[in-house]
Amino acid sequence: MRTPRRSILAAALLAAAACTTQTAASGDSAPAGSEPPASGQCAIAPLETRDPNGASQKPAFEGQTRACGLRSGVAFDVAVVATGLVKPWSIEPLADGSILVTEKPGRMRIVAANGTVGEPIAGVPAVDPKGQGGLLDVELGPNFASDRTIFFSFTEPRQDGNGTSVARAVLSADRTRLENVQVIFRAMPSFTNNMHYGSRVLAGPDGMIYVTLGERSSLETRPKAQDMNSHFGKIVRIAPDGTVPQDNPFVGQQGARPEIWSVGHRNVQAAAFDPQGRLWEIEHGTRGGDELNLVTKGKNYGWPLQAYGIEYNGSPIPNSSTTREGMEQPVYYWDPVIAPSGAQWYTGSAFPAWRGSLFVGGLNSTRLVRLELEGDRVKGEEHLLVDRAKRIRDVKQGPNGHLYVITDYDNGELWRISPR
Repeated sequence: MRTPRRSILAAALLAAAACTTQTAASGDSAPAGSEPPASGQCAIAPLETRDPNGASQKPAFEGQTRACGLRSGVAFDVAVVATGLVKPWSIEPLADGSILVTEKPGRMRIVAANGTVGEPIAGVPAVDPKGQGGLLDVELGPNFASDRTIFFSFTEPRQDGNGTSVARAVLSADRTRLENVQVIFRAMPSFTNNMHYGSRVLAGPDGMIYVTLGERSSLETRPKAQDMNSHFGKIVRIAPDGTVPQDNPFVGQQGARPEIWSVGHRNVQAAAFDPQGRLWEIEHGTRGGDELNLVTKGKNYGWPLQAYGIEYNGSPIPNSSTTREGMEQPVYYWDPVIAPSGAQWYTGSAFPAWRGSLFVGGLNSTRLVRLELEGDRVKGEEHLLVDRAKRIRDVKQGPNGHLYVITDYDNGELWRISPR
């Protein structure tokens, strides 16, 4: 089985500027607007102290939201490895200690181990960078060490609008250009707006490529998350050459697009395989209702018929409830939201106390969220980097088990989190 976010056998990145020391810590006040945990249930009360937006909504099971706070007590250093990245969206650590980075306006670069930001890599297709669009995720192919194949997602300008597309390419031996660029998947139908494209691309332990897709946000396109003839609001699974695996759940079903793996997602910008090879995704909710889901073949995750939270204007989500027969409950949800982007299951040895944790970047919450799970239930939650107050777009495990994050700004930064 392929280790999630592949282990890297090189030395750690060299230390760079602006190194600070922090100790992981959590809040300890009881949340407003919800019942406090029973006596002795939580050593630290849930970290969220604000009133939920869905004030009348109740979780479907204990621990589905506002789990116990955690304080791991891990001391770590945060080094600013590189600055000046323009809206960086995704990072991939490479075996020599460098980092492959995408920038939303349509550039791909390599940041060297010493923090030097390389020139843009040639050969990236044209992107539509408006709004939430642009050059999005990048993923190393399963055999990158030998064939230098990468996969990446981008907002493709089309005659009838735009849409999320996925390409495969070979990174040239001198790492200055992309060769043999081929678009292997196009989310259909095309649409004209600039929101909710997804999109994470993952090489699964089964050798297949998984792509997370948004439902394009508008009231017109929302229902397509339940429409089997649309890729909107779906996770799709394709072979590395873009063909459809014949064991996909809806192959041969009339009116269903055969690439579909799971249904009923809103806007998935965070996803990762765990050490057991299971796929987890964390998707954006409305006002409230960010979800952590364990994705299973052929299942329906509800949007927009089943959801937590409310509309941005404060009204209820139309025709929606928090439970519906035949639809999967989220393993966990946040209300108010963290605005999740980027995810990493930690498997390294640099931070033994964090091994087995799921890390999730937070955009409007400006923090790195760490979840501890027992089986498929969240046991507790810790918030890191809160004092830095920066939008975190992606998080990856790199050399020697260090963690790397990028910040979502025109002058974006690449940080390394290493043991103190």
